[in-house]
Amino acid sequence: MTKFTPEDLLLYLYKETSNHQTTAIEAALEKDWTLREKLSVLKASMQRLDKLTVSPRTETVLDVLNHAREQAAEEVQ
Repeated sequence: MTKFTPEDLLLYLYKETSNHQTTAIEAALEKDWTLREKLSVLKASMQRLDKLTVSPRTETVLDVLNHAREQAAEEVQ
């Protein structure tokens, strides 16, 4: 029985495995309930991450813009 790492399962979920790896993982999933559980946890985490919306604070954006403005002013002088 081949041991699959969480990284292998993530690649499988994102469809980034080779055909050979995909076939091997799917065969292992049919036989190994602990592997199915691990895959289920990763799927749930993936779905939660997909729902997140993150944006920088306004203060951070303004700080970056001010810094860029200062750098541009220094280059002109």
